[in-house]
Amino acid sequence: MNKLEYLERVPISKDNICIHREEKKCTKCGACKGICKSRIGVYDNYDMKSAKEPMCINCGQCSLVCPNHSIIENYDYQKVREAIKKNKTVIFEIAPATRFLLGDEFGYKQGKNVIYKLITALKKMGASYVFDTTFGADLTICEEATELINRIKANDRLPMFTSCCPAWVKYATYFYPNYLKNLSSCKSPILMTGAIIKKMYPDAIVVSITPCTAKKYEVTITDDVDYNLTVREIALWIKKEGIDFRNLENTRFDDFTGSTSGLIFGTSGGVSEAVIRYAYHKLTGNNPPKKLLNFEQIRGLSDIKQAKIKIKDIDISIAVINGTGDVPKIISMIENDKIHFDIIEVMACDGGCIAGGGGPKTSRINNITKNNRSNSIYKEDKKNKRKCSYQNPKIKKIYKEVLIKPGSDISHELLHKEDL
Repeated sequence: MNKLEYLERVPISKDNICIHREEKKCTKCGACKGICKSRIGVYDNYDMKSAKEPMCINCGQCSLVCPNHSIIENYDYQKVREAIKKNKTVIFEIAPATRFLLGDEFGYKQGKNVIYKLITALKKMGASYVFDTTFGADLTICEEATELINRIKANDRLPMFTSCCPAWVKYATYFYPNYLKNLSSCKSPILMTGAIIKKMYPDAIVVSITPCTAKKYEVTITDDVDYNLTVREIALWIKKEGIDFRNLENTRFDDFTGSTSGLIFGTSGGVSEAVIRYAYHKLTGNNPPKKLLNFEQIRGLSDIKQAKIKIKDIDISIAVINGTGDVPKIISMIENDKIHFDIIEVMACDGGCIAGGGGPKTSRINNITKNNRSNSIYKEDKKNKRKCSYQNPKIKKIYKEVLIKPGSDISHELLHKEDL
């Protein structure tokens, strides 16, 4: 690794699956170094002398803040377009946060939900089917809440860390390998959705659309999803096709839709809140009270959020880490202050997926932008009657017909990972 390059900017290896740098555009301004150092916590966390190649958790935040568009994602949309031209069955799944970010690329107000126009655009571009990744998020909730309850009752591998952010999982692999056993074994929502799609359509090409560059890495280590396109990437493809996005009709999903518990996965604290909603129902048989449907203690943009709740005779202590740069603080609290947590949610990107590294760069990504997007998600959640994953008829059906119950052998086979 070139020492001078390391001092000036974030080094990017030539074989990085997710991003690359166009050298002619780089002015060595140091913006990439700044975000990697201050919020992601990777830049200063490894020894340059002993590293054979640059460490990267694939979060793509460097590409998001690069003012010269020098760092960009590796495009895969051409491969998807070729599969469509060959008359393959190409099924798209759309991540929760995507619908609240894509509108920025087409001049909509920040946080505008443009999901039904996106579905129309995908159909115009040759999609066989379009499904909602909130379905996979609902599956994640059922499986992860069940796993959490089982671990608490057995006092086994606590705290349980969430595992749906591949950049966080890679961060843990690099810097905290002794905590890997504490990560949930659940696959991410896009992989769970993909696993069910492949079960139903074995020959399908599955394409996820997310605000995440790290998903480009994640889809290479399983057979559940074939390609991941970022929000910026799908916007580019739509524009190249000459589609007048703003004047498109609305089209509904073909199948596999979710509850708003799945939708709130798109923002920091959403995974924990959704899991607690399900855990409450699983332990009591009742719907969660209003305070758990508006879990303010773990919402917002604070670096670290904490909460404690009691469900029947079980106390659950929660921490939410808003950006991997703050992981060392929590680990220090656990190891030095002996503070106990039962579940710890970690998202690499500050704000969660609504500020993912593959999101729009049409406006500055600041707290106002993040709040606008988060508020849109919570407004959808507030007005929707189906707020919990167990209320989703699609989830009831898939467990009845295929998965049997959360935590079953078939659920583990399809929806969990043994090796991180």
